[in-house]
Amino acid sequence: MNASPIRCLVTAGPTREHLDPVRFLSNPSSGKMGYALAAAAAEAGWKVDLVSGPVALPAPAGVTVHRVTSAAEMLTAVEGLFDTSDVLIKTAAVGDFRPKQYTEHKVKKGDAALVVEFEPTVDILKTVAARKRPGQLVVGFAAETRDVENYAKRKLTEKNLDFIVANLVGPGKGFEADDNAVVLLGRDGSRAEYGPAAKTLLARELIARLREVVKSRVV
Repeated sequence: MNASPIRCLVTAGPTREHLDPVRFLSNPSSGKMGYALAAAAAEAGWKVDLVSGPVALPAPAGVTVHRVTSAAEMLTAVEGLFDTSDVLIKTAAVGDFRPKQYTEHKVKKGDAALVVEFEPTVDILKTVAARKRPGQLVVGFAAETRDVENYAKRKLTEKNLDFIVANLVGPGKGFEADDNAVVLLGRDGSRAEYGPAAKTLLARELIARLREVVKSRVV
């Protein structure tokens, strides 16, 4: 009897936190890295769910896509899929803050407040990783403009992760680009560099590494 396929949950793209129906806060994440990882996982024979923020990318072949907009919607989708997943790869660039007040109709320019009060969104990765089961693999991304490995190591511990991908972002790097260069840091102290290379190639290399880890575990 063939073993059940590995179930992989990937998050990708940005979130949008609306002030009114036509204005929102977001970030320049294109979703390309997350979509490439979802495609590579499907190519590896894994059963893949992709929770995607708003992006202009086609659904990868063989992948079930769950489209969301806000951080709260992404949290709901991830919580509903996490417990049945063997691997979580969280690449989404989730907004850290949202406006405290949402206006139902478009605010006219002359009526708009010059000061907007914000509140933090829920840390999706930390929330679900806190309840991961033995054998479940949780991988995060740390997109930073400086000191990327130091910040990544801190997140690796604080968020109860198995691996974290340290990704330096900025003009021409990371967000929106077709190429990338990352460092994979493990809870076991391992460190491996990938790239610079096309995100599609990096994704295959990262999935190949994670496959090795999954095979060594009782899932």
